[in-house]
Amino acid sequence: MIETQAPACVLFCARRPAARGHNIPLATAMRYWLMKSEPDEFSVDDLAASARQTAPWTGVRNFTARNFMLRDMQLGDRIFFYHSSCEIPGIAGVAEVASAAYPDATQFERKSDYYDAKSKREKPRWYNVDVKFVQKVPFVSLPELRRHRELAAMVTLQRGNRLSITPVSEREWNFITQKLMHL
Repeated sequence: MIETQAPACVLFCARRPAARGHNIPLATAMRYWLMKSEPDEFSVDDLAASARQTAPWTGVRNFTARNFMLRDMQLGDRIFFYHSSCEIPGIAGVAEVASAAYPDATQFERKSDYYDAKSKREKPRWYNVDVKFVQKVPFVSLPELRRHRELAAMVTLQRGNRLSITPVSEREWNFITQKLMHL
């Protein structure tokens, strides 16, 4: 899957319609995500040790991943915290979305690796959400995820996928948490 495609999100990210005869939308169902971070940059242990065990998920510079945060993530959505670009990549923890999306401050910091000269404070290009630590989990490696046919459609496992944020279906979430992590 190439980064410009995100058909799986249509299944998991649609908003529920307003209740018949009411202008107030029904509560949206919880959604699930996988968010990748390089553990030498920011690990699940770093999140657990941060103030209030909450931190901004900064540095996302892909429009599809940004749009997941900006348009689709809701407070309380659950997240697999995935360690990537390391000796053994895989799921190391669970977190939850702790804020609505807001402009990523690193895009304006000239000394930041994530500085974007095209982004303006009055019209930011990049957003982030805050994530809150829930728990460390028994580590589930990438090869272990790939071994299960129940996860064959998982977006992050698709050939060519390099997105740092991907949706996870409820079925995939339940399989991983119940069968692989035994939570």
